[in-house]
Amino acid sequence: MQQPIRKLTLANIDAITMDFHRELAVIGQSIRGKTGLPLMLSMKRDRLGHGPYPGVSLFEAANRIMSDLVILHGVAALLKDKHFPFDEYTVEFGNENHNDFDIYASSAGASLAGEAFNVAPSFFQGKKSTALKKLRAKATEATYRVILFNAEAARKGYIGRGKDDIYYVVVDISSRTVAVSPKPTWNVSV
Repeated sequence: MQQPIRKLTLANIDAITMDFHRELAVIGQSIRGKTGLPLMLSMKRDRLGHGPYPGVSLFEAANRIMSDLVILHGVAALLKDKHFPFDEYTVEFGNENHNDFDIYASSAGASLAGEAFNVAPSFFQGKKSTALKKLRAKATEATYRVILFNAEAARKGYIGRGKDDIYYVVVDISSRTVAVSPKPTWNVSV
């Protein structure tokens, strides 16, 4: 992704999200007029040449973009609604793997580690299990542990159990609404 900014704040989140959506507006031009096998081959093999991931196929770009939208809209809600005591979140877009977690935040006396994904309902339980396992094993020192995922991955009204103090952030990328469960409680002086 051509996105150089990995630290998301109230001051930059809206502009970054608007720029990202502007790049998405042209995606699909590479398959215009194709059908059947040529369409399938183009989607799976041809490099896009535009958008946030110009060097990958439409199929791969779609996977990355959908997860990026969960991160962008999810973190925007965390910042704006102040679900957790952080003014800045460091994120990884696409399939980056520079940090231990997809989302990280810290302030005096508190930290957050999170994983984010966007999957079809048939892959939700497996992806959720992998994220939970990672957070339980590697984020033991984090004050808050979160999993962000797309709303259509789970049944409507899904509420995570909050076991092991893990928060579930359900992100509807179309409406840009977010539900967090269990409801976080924190002291503003943290």
